[in-house]
Amino acid sequence: MISVNDFKTGLTVQVDNDIFTVIDFQHVKPGKGAAFVRSKLKNLRNGNTVEKTFRAGETIGRAIIENRGVSYLYASGTEHTFMDNETYDQFTLTSDQLEWELNFLKENMNVKIVSYQGEILGIDLPTSVELKVIETEPSVKGNTAQGATKNAKVETGLNVQVPLFINEGDVLLIDTREGKYSSRA
Repeated sequence: MISVNDFKTGLTVQVDNDIFTVIDFQHVKPGKGAAFVRSKLKNLRNGNTVEKTFRAGETIGRAIIENRGVSYLYASGTEHTFMDNETYDQFTLTSDQLEWELNFLKENMNVKIVSYQGEILGIDLPTSVELKVIETEPSVKGNTAQGATKNAKVETGLNVQVPLFINEGDVLLIDTREGKYSSRA
């Protein structure tokens, strides 16, 4: 059990038989009435974000999340196969479970699997990945307005806005949190 007064960003808790991670929180001490904690929580089972308010000092369950290193092996239809790097056990996740992550996954890529008491909640990507540009418009000389961008499609199918100097075949660093271009690799 953990007190809501001890909330930190990234803490995993169990509320109403669901597993949440704390995205944001605020301690509120109104002039009249009891203090409370306003929080924004992300459900690790379905990805939904909810806002919850707790009384100050209220205790809730702490969820111990396990992270293990795994390798992404291959896709077969809507199923994606991973292998545990220590035990070599293989398991599959569906495209529905990996909706956002599929924008960045390549075969033989190392990621971390997030699980709670044996239940796989999803995967944890590195903060940036290297992806090759497979399709983009050619740069036009003289089209150099400051901050100008163009659309580029990378090898996983993700479309990102990139600077005008990026060409097909370039390898880019893409931020996996926002799905945005960071730099050339």
